[in-house]
Amino acid sequence: MQTILISRTDAIGDVILTLPLAGLLRERLPGSRIVFLCTGYTKPIVECCEYVDEILDWNTIAEMPESGRIEQLRAVGADTIIHVFPRREIARAAWKAGIKNRIGTTHRLYHFRYCNRFVGLGRKKSPFHEAVLNSMLAQSLLPGAVPPSTELWPYYGLTRIPEAPARLREFIHPDKFNLVLHPKSRGSAAEWSPERWKRLIEMLPKERFNIVLTGTADEGKSIASDIGRIDTVRDASGTMTLGELLSFINICDGLVAASTGPLHLAAAIERHVLGLFPNTPPIHPARWGPIGRRAEVLAGRVDDRGFIDVEVESVFTKVVSWLV
Repeated sequence: MQTILISRTDAIGDVILTLPLAGLLRERLPGSRIVFLCTGYTKPIVECCEYVDEILDWNTIAEMPESGRIEQLRAVGADTIIHVFPRREIARAAWKAGIKNRIGTTHRLYHFRYCNRFVGLGRKKSPFHEAVLNSMLAQSLLPGAVPPSTELWPYYGLTRIPEAPARLREFIHPDKFNLVLHPKSRGSAAEWSPERWKRLIEMLPKERFNIVLTGTADEGKSIASDIGRIDTVRDASGTMTLGELLSFINICDGLVAASTGPLHLAAAIERHVLGLFPNTPPIHPARWGPIGRRAEVLAGRVDDRGFIDVEVESVFTKVVSWLV
């Protein structure tokens, strides 16, 4: 049995779009052991993936002296490490730990010292989706071609989602379409304007939709300041950990957001999702769009204020169609 270590230590959406790689490895290399190196923040998401056998918390390992990092990676017993998100210190530790196969891109100079298998893969100008690029790094291990992004959604494997706490289930209305609106992105992506979010809320029929706002506590304050409090909308901002957010989305029906982690979470568990994106590379949906059986996107230019120029009526039409 071979052990494969996947290293992806950045944000929520990036990690979610790496999970199909674990699914592909499990399908095409049956009996392999998959270990995932991520941050403590994204660990609750990776824990829900049935294809991951063990998780390493990079935040904990990073606090160790180099000798400790090396020993932690050596103890995994990995035959191969895939540097999906390149970090010099991880590449060095894997090299010193004696991991036999160390896969990295040719676009990091330090990989030529610390890696011994190379993939000529540049992301910035690539025509491929992020999830496809992640899987292409393991092409030398995977028999057969990497599927296109539209065929990767069955490989997420998020089958271990815990039950939502009772306090979160109180946000759910049993007789309405439970719609999550996630207006902010923690500065990671272009957003839709507050005026358009407010207009969408006003247009959606209250007798059909139960609308819940999510985000961090600070984002909740910003949303309240930008669009005001609306009596018919439930505000859950700042009330959930990341793991709880996943469990909450799992009991909802749909979600609208810009290019954020929650958008990819909802797509991965086959909820209706609508992603709002700029139409300019490399941040357009062809690279970062949600992948899922019920995933949709709308894209537009970024206006002079930095907001995505997508009309409210277009979003309204998409969301209302989910009622059918």
